[in-house]
Amino acid sequence: MLVDTYGRTATDLRVSLTDRCNLRCTYCMPEEGLQWLAKPDLLTDDEIVRLIRIAVTQLGVTEVRFTGGEPLLRPGLVSIVERCAALAPRPRMSLTTNGIGLKRTATALKAVGLDRVNVSLDTLRPDVFKTLTRRDRHQDVLDGLAAARDAGLTPVKVNSVLMPGLNDDEAPDLLAWAVANDYELRFIEQMPLDAQHGWKRDGMITAGDILESLRTRFTLTPEGDEQRGSAPAERWLVDGGPHRVGVIASVTRPFCRACDRTRLTADGQVRTCLFAREETDLRGALRSEAPDEEIARIWKVAMWGKKAGSGLDDPSFLQPDRPMSAIGG
Repeated sequence: MLVDTYGRTATDLRVSLTDRCNLRCTYCMPEEGLQWLAKPDLLTDDEIVRLIRIAVTQLGVTEVRFTGGEPLLRPGLVSIVERCAALAPRPRMSLTTNGIGLKRTATALKAVGLDRVNVSLDTLRPDVFKTLTRRDRHQDVLDGLAAARDAGLTPVKVNSVLMPGLNDDEAPDLLAWAVANDYELRFIEQMPLDAQHGWKRDGMITAGDILESLRTRFTLTPEGDEQRGSAPAERWLVDGGPHRVGVIASVTRPFCRACDRTRLTADGQVRTCLFAREETDLRGALRSEAPDEEIARIWKVAMWGKKAGSGLDDPSFLQPDRPMSAIGG
């Protein structure tokens, strides 16, 4: 098992498949993009599957989330999902994506064993989408969402980040749209993971701001901690249910005490926390032909050293050197 000194057990594995992305979201990376990882530095498909197998069969992982960058840019994605679906015990598998490629891949991903998707969409307005992402692909995301729902990759969760002066007025409209389309909407506070290190605590749209805005149109009933478990999102029933809305408040309402996640970067590094500044190399062990038991041991040692919290509430907090696209969300 992947346990730490604070009594937490990691059963949820986030796997970054690539650091590349086909959007340039203002809260993630500069318009010109980033210096992408060289291909030899990336884990191969076989290496990814091997690490997931070790996590599932030896370390107690039961949930696997494929992330990026943009994971749909990974050529071997469908095969990776299919091979992981054949593991025993079989993990539940999901995908976090910007949705642009879902229209053409949703059916194939469902067929090989993917259970559900999270899709990022911050606005219902095409012009604002173009400003936020620096790309004119709004309709592609909408089409991808519909394709995922129709393929049965449910519940389809939509992740939205609200930015001051751009889409901070859209929370009620986004929720009404999500309810009408049978999507589960989750607002995420902007986190200090941008490549430019331009994030500022002052002026960010907080969970309190989001809930205040939603309550101008909807009645929200807290679902409660018992239902939440280790999930990062606090959830509320919308107008009595059955639809729900969630808020992931990593900055103002951290949930580190219940964290059950471990992370692999696209170049084979273990991260114990999204905001960690330290990593543990598994790629080197893989390529030096270390046995599964040694790789599992290294992973266990890494997780044993997990810190109590993210440190976001500490005035001395420093952003990770690597941005979100390299870490995996």
